[in-house]
Amino acid sequence: MTTTQPAQPDKQEEQEEPAGAPLAIEATGLRKSYGDKTVLDGIDIRVPAGTVFSLLGPNGAGKTTAVGILSTLLSADGGRARIAGHDLVAEAGAVRAAIGVTGQFSAVDGLITGEENMLLMADLNHLPRREGRQVAAALLERFGLAEAARKPVSTYSGGMKRRLDIAMTLVGAPRIIFLDEPTTGLDPRSRHIMWQIVRELVSGGTTVFLTTQYLDEADQLADRIAVLDGGRIVAQGSAEELKRLVPGGHVRLRFTDPAAYERAARALGEAARDDERLALQVPSGGSQRELRAVLDRLDAAAVEADELTVHTPDLDDVFFALTGGSAPTPTTGKETVR
Repeated sequence: MTTTQPAQPDKQEEQEEPAGAPLAIEATGLRKSYGDKTVLDGIDIRVPAGTVFSLLGPNGAGKTTAVGILSTLLSADGGRARIAGHDLVAEAGAVRAAIGVTGQFSAVDGLITGEENMLLMADLNHLPRREGRQVAAALLERFGLAEAARKPVSTYSGGMKRRLDIAMTLVGAPRIIFLDEPTTGLDPRSRHIMWQIVRELVSGGTTVFLTTQYLDEADQLADRIAVLDGGRIVAQGSAEELKRLVPGGHVRLRFTDPAAYERAARALGEAARDDERLALQVPSGGSQRELRAVLDRLDAAAVEADELTVHTPDLDDVFFALTGGSAPTPTTGKETVR
């Protein structure tokens, strides 16, 4: 893993959204302080409708504060924002009608059943009784909770509670959903179920604003990712765009025949040598074209490697380089054996 800082890390908008793309969330210069501690230092966020936007950052970076401001739960000290086309301050009621929020901690009532939680949410959304029951039943079925609907929520697993929480958020058919670390503490199976739910929501046109501690989660789900550190967005783009900010990709070739190793080293003059392991490391961005070029040079030298692995920077590397600290949660391995 490299600690080399990417070029221009303070630039908030590395890539612009497509011209004319409707924005579900547009925020400019958002600021928030608590006493002498600046939590958000003028951040800009633009989220096209029908996409997943993920906000990454170390613990305490201000992710939850950003969600609180954009969902009208907190007031900003400066800046402006429009949510679903409505001014965040002047049209706060219209903003609340267009959004749903699922916080870090489940908001379900464990003393009543899942169905009763859903019907309570239907009442809060002023749905007629019959419509409320239909919506509740449909969502419980959709989220795999129909069989447990009449059991107390206190008997539910953590994953079931989180699914119920999101189902309750959807009762009012929000166009934009804020999910603040929705899978923290869940087992891998429950996390993957939640990922599928998010994908289904977006395929139906919903916009999802996701904060997460899991880098693989952002990599899997997000169309666009912003890295928040020190109150500022230090980089923003797709997962692939962010990975290209970090150097260190390479192709590693290992040999068992010392003579073949020496011929390969001569053919690949820029390769770093490891004479003890008979291994060569060739800088590479990981593209098919670059890999083919390496193989063509080996073919021309009549050399065949015994093992070839490709390393490309992942979001762990990006997070480390941009924030100067270790990634919050390890992801799966980065080495691909060819």
